[in-house]
Amino acid sequence: MIKIKDRIYGKFEITSPVILELINSPSLQRLKKIAQYGIPNKYYHLVGYSRYEHSVGVMLLLKKLGASEKEQIAGLLHDISHTAFSHVIDWIFDQGDRESFQDDHHEEYFYKTEAPSILKKYHLSPKEILDYHRYSLLEQPIPALCADRIDYAIREFPKNIAQICYKNFRVFNKKIVFRNQSRAYLFGHHYLKRQKNHWAGFEAASRYHIFSQTLKEGLKNKIISLDDFWKNDEYIIKKMEKIDNPQIKLILSILKNKSLKHLSKKNEKNYKKFRYIDPEILINKKLIKLSQINKKYAQELINAKKTNEKGVFQLYLN
Repeated sequence: MIKIKDRIYGKFEITSPVILELINSPSLQRLKKIAQYGIPNKYYHLVGYSRYEHSVGVMLLLKKLGASEKEQIAGLLHDISHTAFSHVIDWIFDQGDRESFQDDHHEEYFYKTEAPSILKKYHLSPKEILDYHRYSLLEQPIPALCADRIDYAIREFPKNIAQICYKNFRVFNKKIVFRNQSRAYLFGHHYLKRQKNHWAGFEAASRYHIFSQTLKEGLKNKIISLDDFWKNDEYIIKKMEKIDNPQIKLILSILKNKSLKHLSKKNEKNYKKFRYIDPEILINKKLIKLSQINKKYAQELINAKKTNEKGVFQLYLN
């Protein structure tokens, strides 16, 4: 048994042998050195947290919501295939507006880890656990609530807002919903706020683009390899920082600044994935999307999409 104290969900005792073994496995522990925000704190404008914290957080949220052990395990493992720098790798392949590299390679990487053998040891089907879309609390199509979206969002909310939202999630027909329109709006509003001010904001989009240029330079000059991305952030950063390459040194020095607003803008633009949510509310035993009964939120969704479509101007590195 281990005790986990999560900064959002509080204290939990984990007694499941299979979950304990998975948590302590090398593949899960690797996620401790992979930044949830994609870029390590040293080169990012915000202090972030790890993919490990998010993965364990998703599992704890599912446990709190009464999910089965299988669904909790699926939640724990859903991000096991993230490479170093998380979604930055999508920008290396010029797919920053999709951010699907991890999903596209999830199954292939999963079977290369020790996770399948651990699951089989406890008479669980790796194929069943791997298909996390079958678990309705863990994963839902956009714009529905699901444990994955909830966890990475409320870890960025002001703590008091995060706690209010956490206490008001309910499960109905195997879906995460709200019973209160004001609480649904609180969550949706702050989710869109994070999309605008962080996930697709000027600093994040600019840093993802600039940092990906550094990594492309490292790959081109064989300072790093694509295989290195299946290790962790620290491993690649150490390689990059040691090399006497003027372009790489320039970019890394620029990224150490907590603001990039001093840089001149080009005409070309960057575009980040549009993340949004339209929480469902349980009213008279029926589920209704927030935007259907809240005109203010419906307009916020429209405005958020328009803002995202504008993109962010690329920067001159000088």
